[in-house]
Amino acid sequence: MRINVKFDFNTICKKVVCEQLERMDVDYVLHGVSEIELKQTPSSVQMQIIADSFADYGVEIISDQQTAIIQRIKDAITLLVNGDEEAQKYNVSAYLAEKLDYSYAYLSNLFSEITHTSIENFVILKKIDVAKSLIIENDLTLTEIAYKLNYSSVAHLSGQFKKTTGLTPSTFQKIIKKRKERSTAQD
Repeated sequence: MRINVKFDFNTICKKVVCEQLERMDVDYVLHGVSEIELKQTPSSVQMQIIADSFADYGVEIISDQQTAIIQRIKDAITLLVNGDEEAQKYNVSAYLAEKLDYSYAYLSNLFSEITHTSIENFVILKKIDVAKSLIIENDLTLTEIAYKLNYSSVAHLSGQFKKTTGLTPSTFQKIIKKRKERSTAQD
């Protein structure tokens, strides 16, 4: 028998980080998705132990300030796209500037320079990933998905979906439906 599961990677990562820091008796505060404030500065040996402990779970400590800002941008966009209703009231540029306390021009230039893509493109990719998940996991209509992802219309969602995946959302839905039917028939 097979079962399908859905992972919330942010929750998993937070749990791993918290468990590891508590196991080592480190006093900390989590800020956002990927920022940890250590209440006392650890020695270099302690820092290496923390880094090794995290690495066992695929969690890496970022020491470069620019890379840390890029990660904060990605985390903020992930929250925005995944349905932070308060965040969806903003446009992306205003949201990021306010959330990260840098000008959007600086964030945009840094993001493009480091990742070789634009923030706008990253947002589209994230939205399409969420749209694919919603199609796979839920019985939502394309209209509901477009609304949930803050698209102006189903046509706009469909256009970006096709440009990103090479398939229309309807074709993608049909493929997923056939796979589910085959999987059910085999069980």
